[in-house]
Amino acid sequence: MLRTKRQAMKFVQAVSPYAVSTLRRENRSYRAHGHDGDNVDAVIASYNIHKAVGLDRRFDPSRIISVIREIDADVIAIQEANQRFGARACLLDLGNLERECGLVPVPLEEEGQKHGWHGNLILFRNGEVTDAHRLDLPGVEPRGAMMIDLTLKSGPLRIIAAHLGLLRRCREQQVETLVRLAEPADGRPTLLMGDLNEWRLGSRSALKGLEPTFGPLHATIPSFPSRFPLLPLDRVLAKPHNLISSVELHDTPLARIASDHLPIKAGIRLAEADRVRQDLDAVA
Repeated sequence: MLRTKRQAMKFVQAVSPYAVSTLRRENRSYRAHGHDGDNVDAVIASYNIHKAVGLDRRFDPSRIISVIREIDADVIAIQEANQRFGARACLLDLGNLERECGLVPVPLEEEGQKHGWHGNLILFRNGEVTDAHRLDLPGVEPRGAMMIDLTLKSGPLRIIAAHLGLLRRCREQQVETLVRLAEPADGRPTLLMGDLNEWRLGSRSALKGLEPTFGPLHATIPSFPSRFPLLPLDRVLAKPHNLISSVELHDTPLARIASDHLPIKAGIRLAEADRVRQDLDAVA
């Protein structure tokens, strides 16, 4: 009992700054140094849709599609997009998504589910997918990720969409796996995005293994729970770090009730990241 009380006190102490920030409506966006967030090549988003069940306990996939339309992203990673049992069919009407939002799902060539993996689904528009894989992640829970190579109008990009586990040790193992698999052969920029289920910062964070490769880890935007966003569970991280120009919370009346998570979206500068890569290649 004493140990439980101590753990509860540590949690309260740790999240208090987030609570104060939420009350003051602060810490709702991040801007990279020297950039105002307006000069971006594409908008990338991540959204845990809670199996399309809102805070009013209604199963309403069409409401989720309305929020996705509000976000207006070029690429969006969805978590909890599939049924838990049986055929694990997608909970969203993919035809309606294309009609209303211009977004289509990344196709997977492997046997089994045609779209998505362990609840992860990637939607995109105005691009070409040249490679797509399911990734199995270690841990006591069944967890997975999707990794795709996508060419947008502004350039090539690798995207890893993941929903990490609830246990800290499992998240650390999953991070190690993702870092090992993330390196593209052609050196294209990489985004890691999704519900990473980690709110801690610094040495106690299960995401610390990402720091040498992905960032900016300090761009933490509380996104959960949606009515009173307190914990920064949802993240968009990049390699190189300067790929991300801005990160912000998508906080609207509809988004606050549609799921228990609020979506986050990031503006990226693909053309600039590609120029940096070419300069490094020339020096090498």
